[in-house]
Amino acid sequence: MSLQVMMGQLAEGMFITVQIFVLTLLFSLPLGLLVCFGRMSKNILLRGIAKIYISVMRGTPLMLQLLVVYFGPYYIFKIGITSSYRAYAVIIAFAINYAAYFAEIYRGGIESMPKGQYEAAKVLGYTKGQTFFKIIFPQVIKRILPSVTNEVITLVKDTSLAFSIAYVEMFTTAKAIAASQKSMVPLIAAGIFYYVFNFVVAAVMELWEKKLGYYS
Repeated sequence: MSLQVMMGQLAEGMFITVQIFVLTLLFSLPLGLLVCFGRMSKNILLRGIAKIYISVMRGTPLMLQLLVVYFGPYYIFKIGITSSYRAYAVIIAFAINYAAYFAEIYRGGIESMPKGQYEAAKVLGYTKGQTFFKIIFPQVIKRILPSVTNEVITLVKDTSLAFSIAYVEMFTTAKAIAASQKSMVPLIAAGIFYYVFNFVVAAVMELWEKKLGYYS
């Protein structure tokens, strides 16, 4: 196999990796905020459900969650598993896993805000929704961005766990090529791909953090 062909196959795998990354963030960030609201709710039942959810998601391996989401419908409900469901299972498992982590990050940021800001907003006539989304949340984003960046970088590397349900992303592609060619070159190339991807993500997040510097 020529280097050009190998890089082409790895690039296709990288495209799938980027898809997993983008879709996971697209679903897990807002879901994490909803879980955070549940975790901070005054309703004991809702708070308890959110707390258990976070505990389970953070306390069990992501690979195990992938297997449960993929094989669960068949073993629990006897629903046939199609090959197309594999992609959905990956996104579902990643999204619900990372939502738990983001929920706790959101909660830490929200609870760190001075209560005086809520009181001042109430005096100015803001509703609770306006207070949160116009005053509190922008400041929370600034405070939690370093923690979110760490999770986002971890997500880039965790995408390789999709191989556990035979979903062909870049790591799976590199491993298959390396086995067929009996060479470490594909794995080294994949490592470079991951590094560059993470470097770009970190740079973008750092730039975003600097733009939010006016909240300091």
